[in-house]
Amino acid sequence: MLDAVDRGLVHALHIDGRSPFSRIGEVLGVSTQTVARRYHRLRGEHGLRVVGLPDPGRTATTQWLVRLTCTPATARKLADALARRDDTSWVMLTSGGTEVFLIVDGPGPDAPALLLDDLPKTSAITSISAHYVLHTYVGGPTAWPGRLTVLDESQRRKLLPDNHSDADTVAADDSDTATPADDTRDPARPIRTSEPKPRAAAPKPVSAADAALFSALRSNGRATLADLAAVTGWSQSTVARRVADLRTAGALYLDVDLDDRALGVTTRALLWATVAPGQLDAVAESLSRHNELAFVAATTGRTNLIAEALCPDPAALHRYLIDRIGSFDAIHTLETTPVLATVKSTAPPAIPTRRPRP
Repeated sequence: MLDAVDRGLVHALHIDGRSPFSRIGEVLGVSTQTVARRYHRLRGEHGLRVVGLPDPGRTATTQWLVRLTCTPATARKLADALARRDDTSWVMLTSGGTEVFLIVDGPGPDAPALLLDDLPKTSAITSISAHYVLHTYVGGPTAWPGRLTVLDESQRRKLLPDNHSDADTVAADDSDTATPADDTRDPARPIRTSEPKPRAAAPKPVSAADAALFSALRSNGRATLADLAAVTGWSQSTVARRVADLRTAGALYLDVDLDDRALGVTTRALLWATVAPGQLDAVAESLSRHNELAFVAATTGRTNLIAEALCPDPAALHRYLIDRIGSFDAIHTLETTPVLATVKSTAPPAIPTRRPRP
């Protein structure tokens, strides 16, 4: 389980995943070295990492939620194959091990090739159900509320990206491969503050020239400006401006990968609900404030709302369904499918790194 400093670090990264360890340390009241050591320990033990992702609503891309049923003998192999594709995310084994759930990213308004061509040709699949994502209430740029319970409003304000430029973030000693120094705690000291900088003018639209930048940030949202410059062929100052512009426009957001078992989550389930259309937005907005839900979205299909519940145990999930979901008269039907394993999350599988020396 994580302690208060660990949880504060995770909360801080959700606010600005590219904030330097020195800034996070100031807000948490600990040393830069402590933040670095905690970050690297959480990477090694709980899969913590920051990823930079495009917002579908701002980048002319689409998302599809896909449910595949197949035989138990082929489900894991199919899930592993789908996880290796660049156009998939959140590949999960659900139900009794006979269903694979995944999110498919489309490059535009047309259905992606995976749905039209590849999946129908796979003999192991016995049924396919695809749901177009109409609106995301929790998930994507909006983080799971259950991870955002540590920092107060004053601390959160000091970490907002508006208070610094990307050129100030992710120094060389913040990189994933750096070896952190000794774990020492600073004495209490004033936290440095700065005046908010004015927002930049509207950025240029996302183009093919940004593809290398998005790809690098998807693998490592804390990549240094030097690393991003090497990948894109741009200067570091150009990279800093472009990252800042994309974030200001909402086209790029930073997400945090973490094994939520470190937060006491042992039971996960997908909730497929049918809601009265006239009340769908009100219900989804209410659900988005539930700490138990990490994902809430309106979709097409027989069910028009999907959510992911994260609970400490099956009894807690039962109580949540009865006491909180059950209080919504507008929810006419509800299907609950347990998540057995997450094969892929928001980004490509992380490459194992050597743990820092004790």
